[in-house]
Amino acid sequence: MAGALPGLNRVFAYSDVQAVVVAGGIIVLLGAADDRWDIDALTKLAGQVVAVGVMILLGPQLLTITLPGIGAVSLGPESVPLTVLLALLTINAINFVDGLDGLAAGVGAIAALAFFAFTYALSSGLLTGGVGQDRISSPTLIAAVLAGACLGFLPHNFNPARVFMGDSGSMLIGLMLAASVTSLTGQFSYANLSASASFPVLLPLLLPLAVLAVPFFDLLLAVVRRTRAGRSPFAPDKAHLHHRLLEIGHSHTRAVLIMYFWAALLAFGAVAASITGGPLPVLAVLGTVTALALIVSKAPRLLAARR
Repeated sequence: MAGALPGLNRVFAYSDVQAVVVAGGIIVLLGAADDRWDIDALTKLAGQVVAVGVMILLGPQLLTITLPGIGAVSLGPESVPLTVLLALLTINAINFVDGLDGLAAGVGAIAALAFFAFTYALSSGLLTGGVGQDRISSPTLIAAVLAGACLGFLPHNFNPARVFMGDSGSMLIGLMLAASVTSLTGQFSYANLSASASFPVLLPLLLPLAVLAVPFFDLLLAVVRRTRAGRSPFAPDKAHLHHRLLEIGHSHTRAVLIMYFWAALLAFGAVAASITGGPLPVLAVLGTVTALALIVSKAPRLLAARR
């Protein structure tokens, strides 16, 4: 449908959108097979690598990394393994966080909206002193489509859920987020960003991490926890961040909303810092909000201690 619209059809001059459609189809089939037959972790990982490899062959891959004081550094042969690594981390981070009704869909929507806001601001010239590019681009389109899909699915998936996405949905969200990030590096020139201002120059590198900080942190904790226990990093358990929120006394809905809040705080905080041109004003606000969020997150335990 987007390809038939006059304002959007020029996006399809690049192969990035088609690459996401084909790779997304592969990863949905992989997820459906896992949901139906519970395939082993190595086979699942191999299928993820195949899907990401197809995406790279058809279009998007990391072409540059922005470093402070240097600017954009073009990648050579290391581009492919770095793209695969980023995509696998994103896919499994969203997959791991999919443990409560509405959690993966909500976090995916927040991440997509934050990245959409960043790519739109970047291409419209807000971050480059008025030097803009075409605001209708494949990374912007992919982020917008993902946000719409997640928000449309969320009312049916929020607690109590009537529909579940399974691995076919959670891995697709991760793949599309990774595709939007990698597509951006191939279609936007960072030459207009000032290398003397280290924070704005670092934003293209830091923003994906900030947008997905909550699922990435949960993934890291899960891998460390399971490896130390002598188990497979992909072995399921009940010690994720959302499970810990339930353990300290939060209801299912409140635990999900707290996870939403943390994801939005980090994601949109990074976007706000990029638009304002520096982190200090935003960090002051984020510090205050973070303190309040910590109090809310620990409220059941604090009330129990007072009693």
